[in-house]
Amino acid sequence: MSLLRARCPACRTLTAVAVDTGYECHSCGSVYAAGLVRVPRAWGSGGEAMGDAAFVDLPYPEAAIVARETLEEQTAGIADSLPAVPLVVGGCCCAHTGAVRGLARRVGRLAVVWLDAHGDLNTPETSPSGNAWGMPLRAAIDEGSVRADDVALVGARNLDPPERAYVQAEGIDDDVGRAVSGADAVYVAFDLDVLDPSEIDCFMPEPYGLTVAEAERVLRAVASSGVPLAGMGLTAHLPGTDVAVLARLVAAAGL
Repeated sequence: MSLLRARCPACRTLTAVAVDTGYECHSCGSVYAAGLVRVPRAWGSGGEAMGDAAFVDLPYPEAAIVARETLEEQTAGIADSLPAVPLVVGGCCCAHTGAVRGLARRVGRLAVVWLDAHGDLNTPETSPSGNAWGMPLRAAIDEGSVRADDVALVGARNLDPPERAYVQAEGIDDDVGRAVSGADAVYVAFDLDVLDPSEIDCFMPEPYGLTVAEAERVLRAVASSGVPLAGMGLTAHLPGTDVAVLARLVAAAGL
């Protein structure tokens, strides 16, 4: 699939053409601020439903589908398949690592605002479960795609002891302004379990999360920071997740 042409979600023809940072449909004239990158794979036991959710019906042109045999191949494939402004959907949080890697190649200093109930800061040596979806933010930092001091971890409330030690040592907190200060662009990684379970269905719900309104305020703060939005990812939603909620979140981020 070419990143220059995608299927228009309005008229369903393959006539959405990349223009500047978005897409414009040559058939119906619809304009879109981002292109979808679908990642229908989840890494770790029991994550198949997350992969299925990659095909959520969001109104953006489909720029790429990345489903590789290994996690490293998937990460590399995502990094190589990003439109000018990607909206990454589905799969597990590991999809964000490829997005961060690819965007960091383009923009220089990339900030990351990571909204998640969990830290995703484990390594294979520290992870209690061994599930790869508990490691993607740490992987992005350790490989040099993003600096720890350019990361804001928002809404985290279930961190393993090694993650707490790492956050304290690196000075990672939920201050969006600190994270984006001096950055050339920002990527928003939005795991749906950052929301309270009463707000939405997601894969690994945790109590006492953000309301949708609170999450929208965080996203609007990112959008109004003056730092360009390089892209956004939505993960850990389920096939039955309310698409209207996802659309609200994406709109709050400015896409």
